[in-house]
Amino acid sequence: MSGFRENYAQFKALDVEILQLSADTVPSLKAWADQLGGLPFPLLSDYWPHGVAGKAYGIFNEERGMDARAVFLVDAQGVIRHSHVYAQGTIPESKDLLERLKAI
Repeated sequence: MSGFRENYAQFKALDVEILQLSADTVPSLKAWADQLGGLPFPLLSDYWPHGVAGKAYGIFNEERGMDARAVFLVDAQGVIRHSHVYAQGTIPESKDLLERLKAI
């Protein structure tokens, strides 16, 4: 997520808000954000009811009890303009997403 933190001003210049969703608890997310020195965007807990948002987007893994790493670009009308699910251990590149956003 450091690329998103470092390039946050560029996302804001495009009138984009970043939201990170995780099936972890709020205290766990807070500790992680604190360990990173804080984040300029919100972390959302999908812990209870467990994985409800991840299930709605089709990214919740029942066996592992966690959401897959994925990116959804949603426009102002709520339409998903781009989505991509990443392999475990793969980190989305913020610069690639900035280019996609500029093309929308």
